[in-house]
Amino acid sequence: MHISNDRYFRDRQRHDLALRMIRHEARTHTIRSCTGLTDDRIRRLFKTFARHHTTHTVRRHRGKSPRQIAYFTRTIQMQYEASCLSSLFAAFGLLQAQRITQEEAALEYGQRFCDAFETHRQLVQTPKISFEHAWFLLHLLSKGASLRPTRCRHCSSRYLRDRLNAAARRCPFCELKSEGEDYACREPAVRYIVEPLPCPADRH
Repeated sequence: MHISNDRYFRDRQRHDLALRMIRHEARTHTIRSCTGLTDDRIRRLFKTFARHHTTHTVRRHRGKSPRQIAYFTRTIQMQYEASCLSSLFAAFGLLQAQRITQEEAALEYGQRFCDAFETHRQLVQTPKISFEHAWFLLHLLSKGASLRPTRCRHCSSRYLRDRLNAAARRCPFCELKSEGEDYACREPAVRYIVEPLPCPADRH
């Protein structure tokens, strides 16, 4: 009976996480990697969600997942938002984990990712980064790709920068302040979430 209850609880967790990710318009393979559910079951869950949430329009994204690293640095605003989101990944302990393969670990990883993504959308007034782009960003940071945290020489905040771009400039927060733009997070929230992002220079 105890085994049966544990299986029911795990299955319910997988079901709830899948619905949570469907609400954020995650792709089928992204949901599968975190929940272990089959594609057919995910499609049926999507149909059920759409039928019972007629006021909440959810699109099913098809085709290739996001792959352009330059997406996160194409504008100052986007670089700023990506830096804030990366700091939340660090705060929720997502950057310490490697590729998750075990079912229970993958489930917890997906839940923490959703927590970070939803917190980000609460802090940012007009977020541009979608769930799938956020998932792509997390894996870029986990793999140590060309995007890396750098400390701003003006305000000492940490932000994401493409290491292949040799042009030196201030962090996006300083850039936005200098332009007088009230872009995204409230200033106290910005100062809080920027600090947890680890910087390679801090390890020496």
